[in-house]
Amino acid sequence: MSRDIIERIGATDQLYLEENSAELALERGELRLELVLLSQNKQEQTYFLHEAIAILEQARIEFEEIAVQLYIQISLELVRAYMLYYEISKEIRFATITQQILKPISHLQDAHVYFMLAYAHAVKDEVAMTRHWLNKYSTTDAFDLQGVKQHPAFQKMKDLTWFQTLLQQKMH
Repeated sequence: MSRDIIERIGATDQLYLEENSAELALERGELRLELVLLSQNKQEQTYFLHEAIAILEQARIEFEEIAVQLYIQISLELVRAYMLYYEISKEIRFATITQQILKPISHLQDAHVYFMLAYAHAVKDEVAMTRHWLNKYSTTDAFDLQGVKQHPAFQKMKDLTWFQTLLQQKMH
């Protein structure tokens, strides 16, 4: 599996040398994030995270005329990289960076943006903002009840009344 990913990285990197695009940058970043998830080596994970972040950050500024949905996808992959970095290092600054990336696009009403903002606030123990973004997320069709119930970042909130109410409302 990782061999296929590495081969695809080689192919997409070659395409990058010929002509870059936002779609290609997204794929190149995603491939590196797949390697992060497959690797058990912290040094390898960090290396691939650095590559993914550099590619995705560049894509967000390099392409002036890209579709809003593509910009959101690139931004979400970028914050996925930062939150993977948080999971590996437990450094709160990666959650702060996630907030800084997503807050300016939160008005676009994307469920995944809401979820990632809730996740970033949860790891920083910012309960009021976690509640705010989870409430927004809960109003979307993409709301994943089991995902929220089982996500480790929200476990410390499971006994809070507002959290239990939110989950009960979605069960019905």
